[in-house]
Amino acid sequence: MCGLAGVARRESRGVSVEMLGRMAAALRHRGPDGWGRYADPQVGLAHVRLSIIDVAGGAQPMGNEDGSVLIVYNGEVYNYLELRAELVAAGHRFRTRCDTEVLVHAYEQWGTDMLGRLNGQFAFAIYDRHAATVFLARDRFGVRPLFYSIAGGDLFFASEAKALFASDEVDATLDPIGLDQVFTFWAARPPRTVFRDVASLEPGCFAVWQNGKLRHGRYYELDYPEARDESPDALAMLDGLLDTSLTLRLRSDVPVGGYLSGGLDSSITCALAARGSPFSLRTFSVTFDDPQLDEREFQQLVARQLQSCHHVQAIGSHEVASVFPEVVRHAETPLVRTAPAPMYLLARLAREHGIKVVLTGEGSDELFLGYDLFKETALRLFCLRQPQSRVRPRLFDRLYPYLDPQGRRGDFWRRSFLEAGAPDDPLFSHLPRFLLTSRIKDFYSGDLRNAVAGNEPLEDLRGTLPARFASWSPLNRAAYLEMVTLLSPYLLSAQGDRMSLAHGVEARYPFLDHRVYEFAARLPTRSKLRGLQEKAILRRWAQDVVPPAVQQRPKQPYRAPDIPAFFGPTPVDFVQEMLDERNLAQTGLFEPAAVAGLVRRCRAGAATGFRESQALVAILSTELWHRQFIGEAARRAARPVPLAHDVAAVT
Repeated sequence: MCGLAGVARRESRGVSVEMLGRMAAALRHRGPDGWGRYADPQVGLAHVRLSIIDVAGGAQPMGNEDGSVLIVYNGEVYNYLELRAELVAAGHRFRTRCDTEVLVHAYEQWGTDMLGRLNGQFAFAIYDRHAATVFLARDRFGVRPLFYSIAGGDLFFASEAKALFASDEVDATLDPIGLDQVFTFWAARPPRTVFRDVASLEPGCFAVWQNGKLRHGRYYELDYPEARDESPDALAMLDGLLDTSLTLRLRSDVPVGGYLSGGLDSSITCALAARGSPFSLRTFSVTFDDPQLDEREFQQLVARQLQSCHHVQAIGSHEVASVFPEVVRHAETPLVRTAPAPMYLLARLAREHGIKVVLTGEGSDELFLGYDLFKETALRLFCLRQPQSRVRPRLFDRLYPYLDPQGRRGDFWRRSFLEAGAPDDPLFSHLPRFLLTSRIKDFYSGDLRNAVAGNEPLEDLRGTLPARFASWSPLNRAAYLEMVTLLSPYLLSAQGDRMSLAHGVEARYPFLDHRVYEFAARLPTRSKLRGLQEKAILRRWAQDVVPPAVQQRPKQPYRAPDIPAFFGPTPVDFVQEMLDERNLAQTGLFEPAAVAGLVRRCRAGAATGFRESQALVAILSTELWHRQFIGEAARRAARPVPLAHDVAAVT
């Protein structure tokens, strides 16, 4: 896993190698094992490397035999050995063993059609010197990021926005519409970001720069062609798909570890890895002081069964607060939860123990209807079919068992679900979440309200839904919305890619093999959600794979302390500074008096609900983000010292 950056000029006026060095330096955490650059009068490429495949021979930028095609690449293509054999049979010659060179020859052989052949997680830029084009692409589900900006008529691109700003030719300014999306969906929706004039290439998409213009295309669409009945061989098919997906993701020249949360998905992933890895599996977990958040009992149970070398990162409130500014800097966006902070610490733990590749269970909940949101959707529809029933709404009391029982019972709790929206609204499944998150906007300043006036994020989302969306079942519509609003822009980004690669650790996601996704999308929804039991088919398959206590336990979502992380017995200096009324007034995004009231409730221990927790984290992280990226001090810091030029450069 690596970091890439580059520029394509509209006219041949040169690319500074010093600028490329600054862009690479801004990404060095993603690739601490080496770096390279290329520059000609029109195009510049920079790369920092995390060496995993062909450690000795995979330096980038990498070219073909005559240097007419060059690539900088971030990610892994897991079926590279199969593609290499096909390309060798077609007459291509290879100098290395790495998957990067496979992509170069795949482009020569198939052009942009190569994308449909790749099984992996990737973002790359290919410079075709003969055609004078730069070809950008991103994997199907958006595991790896790729940002771009057109400034002064030139195209700038990078794995992270901070590298764009390090060029000195792209400005970091706030996009209030992107910020408003964060406070609706938890993340800005690609292509929009929280930075004005900085775009995120959408998952499953590519773009081609030629003659000063950027043309976009899509090569992969999410679809849910739900079958009427489960195939008799569905379990055997699932077994084969998970086995091959995991086997492909164990391809590495360095040891592969596993994140073990104690839930079903990570336990399956680690169990399959222990079975197939040539190395003794090392597993990594976080534990919490708060027993409501802690899963150590199940982590230890699985680790003992697998006989893994198990390492634990203990998380208390102090640990979350101590790294939160760095978490925001790496995430490059305001947050509504502190959940990325423990993932940041977990990646650091893995790297400290010599592991730079880990497997995780991310994606399973979206594919197999694992979240309570899906049960909630089914229950809301069930109740609304008999709106006069007083018995049916009581089923809501069985949802979210990990929350305070006093807060999830009673008529107000039940009405909050039943009055959130009509079943014919395309966003029906997600309206309770979107509306709850949007309560953060109660704290907006007058200036921010004016800046987003007329912007309707929910209406914008409705307008971008695919034409076939209406033909899908309600639960599959919910699954699609979860994929495009949460999985890619938040879970795989702020909580995934950015936290692991902050420490040079690559995370791999066996459930996000596109073949596993397509299998799950064809299943009847009752194979995935049976009554109030989530991931039914996965549980059936896993009965001989993980301990019964894990196979049978209900879903417990990963959470981290929010308000308690910042308002404990010991004051946190940056919290007091960021939430000071003078600082808030200077930034101008939130109403100081309203925030002061929230802070008083937090200090008194009276702020305990989701609304106030999200608001506190959102306001605090936004103030940190603004200081790090937008303010005057951030502008001065946007020029990292260029990496030294005593390395070989492709010229």
